[in-house]
Amino acid sequence: MSAANKLARRDIAELYIEHHGWLQSWLRKKLGNAADAANLAHDTFVRLLGKQHDLEIREPRAYLTRIVGGLLNDHWRRQALEQAWLETLAAQPVPLAPSPEERCLIIETLEEIARLLDGLPPRTRDIFLLSQLDGLTYPQIATQLGLTLNIVQKAMTCAVTRCYRALYPAA
Repeated sequence: MSAANKLARRDIAELYIEHHGWLQSWLRKKLGNAADAANLAHDTFVRLLGKQHDLEIREPRAYLTRIVGGLLNDHWRRQALEQAWLETLAAQPVPLAPSPEERCLIIETLEEIARLLDGLPPRTRDIFLLSQLDGLTYPQIATQLGLTLNIVQKAMTCAVTRCYRALYPAA
């Protein structure tokens, strides 16, 4: 471990000592849940430890808030996915309800799909969702969004290519 990296870890330790309590309290107020607040505060400092460069932080709380912002977005997206999945499960007959392990795998798959879709440009994502979820044809999508058929076809090619690469990364 280099001297600069040791210094960074020492700085992170000081940052932790000085601001962990504040960050956890701030998160508890934001989330209304002490357990989630503790987990996200911990994950914030784990992210800092993963950085490979010396840190110069002028505004520690602003810096920590920025890091935890991304973690909060992931947390809320996961909660929304889980809630949508639980509502879908509630509508299913009991024999079709998956085991806890299957539920975990399904939630992880839904999160991966959400990340994949978040990586698409907004218009491409909208076109893909209209096609795949709403079952609209390319001409219907073009009409609804006021686009040419060619733009819809190119956007779908981009989205499907991205899905293919996610499924078959070595191809």
